[in-house]
Amino acid sequence: MADDALTQRSSPVLQLLASGLQFWIRQQCEAVENLELQLHGSSLGLLRGRLDGVSLVARRVVFSSLEIERVELRSDAIEIQVGNLLRGRAVQLDHPFSIEGTVAFSAGGLGRSLCTPHWRPLGDQLVDGLLGLTPLQSVSIERDRLVLQSQEHRCETIPRAVDGHLELCGDEGSPCVALPADPNITIEEANLEGGLLQLQGRARVSP
Repeated sequence: MADDALTQRSSPVLQLLASGLQFWIRQQCEAVENLELQLHGSSLGLLRGRLDGVSLVARRVVFSSLEIERVELRSDAIEIQVGNLLRGRAVQLDHPFSIEGTVAFSAGGLGRSLCTPHWRPLGDQLVDGLLGLTPLQSVSIERDRLVLQSQEHRCETIPRAVDGHLELCGDEGSPCVALPADPNITIEEANLEGGLLQLQGRARVSP
């Protein structure tokens, strides 16, 4: 990591690419409070159109109306059109690439997200499946439970990664509700820790 940081600082091409990628990432999001980007590779490799990978740590991200408290990702190799970059044009990523890492959600962020027009149908679907009631009114995290509240009723759930997607399961004998699966995302682990819902997995990104 230290060698990559030194290479990035000493190479104008890598510095230019880092700035371009940061701009591209911020364009994909409605908000990013803090973003740290680390490039992996060499200037020679980059001039040949290849970057060995990118490490990313971001905080307080809003993507597609979804509030994310923390994101930590590492990509595999990325092919980049360096010619456009050197001409002062935006970074262009023509080929899909894979990433792996962890995203964390606060209860407040989840509650606000699931009350937006974009995500409200999902929030209502969850409490309807777990409680038979709608609408979703609030989300909280209490110890090792994700608690969904609807009207005067609440359901304590445990998040689980099952066959690559996320499920919320109530107490023994209660139903489990699976969140809609994205074929490009595989969730490998789900847990509640430090007051956050943390998901670990892999995704395929298509520019």
